[in-house]
Amino acid sequence: MKVGVMIEAQEGLTWEHWFRIADHVERLGLDSLWRSDHFFSLSGDRHRPALECWTSLTALAQRTQRIRFGPLVSPMTFRHPALLARMAAAVDLLSSGRLVLGVGAGWNVAEHEAFGIGLPSLKERFDRFEEGIAVIKALWSGGPVDLQGRYYPLRQATAYPRPLQQPTPPLLIGGDGEVRLLRIVAREADEWNSHAHTPEIYRVKLAKLEEHCRAVGRDPATIRRTWMGGILIGRDAAEVVEKGRWMQSFLGVGPGVPPAAVADEFRRRSWIVGTPDQAASQLAAWSALGIERVMFQWYNLDDLDGLALLAPLNQP
Repeated sequence: MKVGVMIEAQEGLTWEHWFRIADHVERLGLDSLWRSDHFFSLSGDRHRPALECWTSLTALAQRTQRIRFGPLVSPMTFRHPALLARMAAAVDLLSSGRLVLGVGAGWNVAEHEAFGIGLPSLKERFDRFEEGIAVIKALWSGGPVDLQGRYYPLRQATAYPRPLQQPTPPLLIGGDGEVRLLRIVAREADEWNSHAHTPEIYRVKLAKLEEHCRAVGRDPATIRRTWMGGILIGRDAAEVVEKGRWMQSFLGVGPGVPPAAVADEFRRRSWIVGTPDQAASQLAAWSALGIERVMFQWYNLDDLDGLALLAPLNQP
């Protein structure tokens, strides 16, 4: 199983943090570096820095030489898909073909309202999402492209230069909605990123994805399976407790829970918790279900030493 780092960038990411983390992830031999695409904190403090997503990915393309990277995920509502296709192609070229394009339908009401971005009904969002994916894939072919779309019609549209990865960069879709989202994954995704809370829940979602794959005539084995979740890792039990107290304060998790019980609180929330050996044991259940890559949410942007504890979990 490969291990990547996922930065919730809206919770304080600056350029200094971003470059230091990128350097460590690359040097430690970890698989990949990901970041959210949000405009401000989801924890309530809108004064926290929230480095713009695609600007930071552009910089990352030149800062690093080896790791895979991408947004986890970019909402289709934030940018016209033709613009997103051009941006992604440029970053893929700049990185010598290391971009994974993670996309989603969009969901955060507060962000859309704050910046005057329309957030349609759930059905329309998914209609736009599907059409947007078609636009991106068509434009990556170069063109000229004609699409008679309801929301994003194209007329003799071209997008050069094309991405380096051919026929297209990998398309990642994140989420676990059983009815429509996993149907879109079955038709369109190269990689499915699940947020399932437990292996048992994931098994149910996987069965639904396989059902959708049968319906569209696709081999589910052609879709890469990945999982995103939280991690609380320390060199020993005392450090796990110490880091748990920091995480409790930063995220506002389990107010009133005594320090000695904080680790258990995060376990109840289905985080990976413990020393590297204990974390490896917990990951085994996910690996047994076919998860090929995990993206660990990393909230303490100053805990660079902690990143080194992830290295033994990474199996290239």
